Amino acid sequence: MAKINLHDFTFLIPLRIDSVNRLENTLVTIEYILSNFETQISVLEASKGNTGLLNRLLPKKVNYVFIEDMDTIFHRTRYINQLVKSVDTDYIIVWDTDIIIPVEQIIKSVDLLRKKEADFVTPYKDKFLDTSEILRELFILSRDIGVLEMHQGKMKALYNPNPVGGAFLAHRQTYIEAGMENEKFYGWGREDGDRVNRWKILGHRHQHIEGVLYHLTHERGVNSTFHSPNQDSRKIVEIHRATAMSKEELEMHVKNWRNK
Repeated sequence: MAKINLHDFTFLIPLRIDSVNRLENTLVTIEYILSNFETQISVLEASKGNTGLLNRLLPKKVNYVFIEDMDTIFHRTRYINQLVKSVDTDYIIVWDTDIIIPVEQIIKSVDLLRKKEADFVTPYKDKFLDTSEILRELFILSRDIGVLEMHQGKMKALYNPNPVGGAFLAHRQTYIEAGMENEKFYGWGREDGDRVNRWKILGHRHQHIEGVLYHLTHERGVNSTFHSPNQDSRKIVEIHRATAMSKEELEMHVKNWRNK
């Protein structure tokens, strides 16, 4: 089967390798993307020390950048913003290290953007499914998405009732004008909801594609859970503050943080 042309898109993958499972998931996910699409991938790894391991294992066509970061907490929103600024394709796909989404759903998402029927697309709807360790291993051994499709009923649904994390596609310039990521969201959690709320208030068109997202399970360390009740409270306050704003107030709020 011929690969699908996504030359006008760049997959953006910010990450910190905190376990062997995370490393495996990253490599398998990137292999999945490159086996199905002719596209660009930019990976940003931020960690205390550069082992060079990931860079050696990644396919040569992947653009890789390492940033030394002594912070225990991975500031994902900051690194997404850095990746967005580093590329120049018309469209971007912000992609977590641990996910697999059926090709047909990506194609439908791409069509919506290219036809200018949407500004932002979440390439699944309602079903954010955690694979379990056994199904993760079966998929990695087989590289067959049919294994995941066959065993959906055995997977645990995460982030119900309306998950929006894991991946999104966007018109790059519109995303920049909408403020990109709010870097006040520090560490894991809540930024996905904030982003979608902001798009809605600003009047941008956001759509979901019917279908499922598969999450390749992994250990839950400090960067895969809420690392502090205090930080979570701050995030909730930030979400409520934005949702209480008018379009004009939010535009000014976004403009202020973009100019910093």
